[in-house]
Amino acid sequence: MTGSWTGDYRILQEAALRDYLAGLPDIAALLGGEPSGWGITEVGDGNLNLVFIVKGASGGVAVKQALPYVRLVGESWPLPLSRAHYEYLALSKQAQLAPGLVPALLHHSESLALTVMELLKPHIIMRKGLVAGTQYPGFVGDISTFMARTLFFTSDLALSAAEKKEGIAAFAGNHALCKITEDLIFTDPYRIAEQNRWTAPYLDALAASLRDDMELHVAISRLKLKFMASPEALLHGDLHTGSIMVTDSQTRVIDPEFAFYGPMGFDVGALLANLLMAYFASSGHERAPGGRAAFEAWVLETVEQVWNEFSRKFLDLWRAGAAGDAYPVSLFAGEKGAARLEAERQAYMQRLFTDAVGFAAAKIVRRIFGLAHNIDFELIEDPKTRAVSEARAVRLARAMMVEAGTFRTIADVTGAARKLRDWQPELSG
Repeated sequence: MTGSWTGDYRILQEAALRDYLAGLPDIAALLGGEPSGWGITEVGDGNLNLVFIVKGASGGVAVKQALPYVRLVGESWPLPLSRAHYEYLALSKQAQLAPGLVPALLHHSESLALTVMELLKPHIIMRKGLVAGTQYPGFVGDISTFMARTLFFTSDLALSAAEKKEGIAAFAGNHALCKITEDLIFTDPYRIAEQNRWTAPYLDALAASLRDDMELHVAISRLKLKFMASPEALLHGDLHTGSIMVTDSQTRVIDPEFAFYGPMGFDVGALLANLLMAYFASSGHERAPGGRAAFEAWVLETVEQVWNEFSRKFLDLWRAGAAGDAYPVSLFAGEKGAARLEAERQAYMQRLFTDAVGFAAAKIVRRIFGLAHNIDFELIEDPKTRAVSEARAVRLARAMMVEAGTFRTIADVTGAARKLRDWQPELSG
């Protein structure tokens, strides 16, 4: 399916959506009551799709429909409707591998590029909670399990070569979404691009420095190559705090329409980047100096725990009996073989960590100088205050990208972030 307006596809607004759902007996029964009494609200605040909340007398559902263009830009930027198919495939696989950590799927229409899902309530988008300074004690355990299981069990460590290649093939057609990532994350922020934007005029000189920084250009190009050429596992592809819904005790990962087989460090790095941005943005949301100190300490502790718990759980899965064609156990027999394989596991995780550090840096830069920003910074009302927070994040990001190898542990990352918390950058304007 392409982005053209052909076949049975049509954009469902409120009346048409009501009629469509009324024709689905299971969904109509879940909602309860007469369809005329259902409340339908469009709540999509992302860049690409329509999202509706539908509530009836006895229950509610969430409905997501892909548009044939980028919602943020309009019809001048067409986009394949097939992304809804890949999102459905990814959610189905994630539900199998990490049960209870994605919303339940209730209905999918290929022709309408539409999916009906469990209504998550009282969950909120995690990013909104972080802006408000809310801590989520159950988050680390849930998200580390989600990443460890979805990445490990779709990798060569768990799959035969044939199974892995079939998985790659199933998602290979999602290249239009990959192209968005390749351009908006790995290319545009480092050149003059029409859709770039930043907190002007305060970051004008910093934006120009990115365009002239050849060491940074080499580093981001290496990361782009890794993204394009390393199908290590099935990725969520857009794993940030805007794609996670939470309560104090529950976590649900949503919106995997960018799913494809790529480098594991991209998913891990994306999540770490968004937590780090929440940390740097926090001072801009203070009502009194030091008023968010406890929250900021929790964020950095969470950054460390996310990596440490993910690494521990991933290694536990590997040690428990990996059945994949990579590192066949027959080559590592006996005590000597077991010791050597364990050393290789540690080296593997170190390489994954280095990848995650670099990808995290790329994610930070794109959210400050690219097309799509996030509310962590955008809701800081005073532009100069916002620019200070953003400049601190960019300084860390450049070091993480160009000097990724010097960050040997996650504590190195949080330690560097902590040192930049009160650094005063020189701003333009």
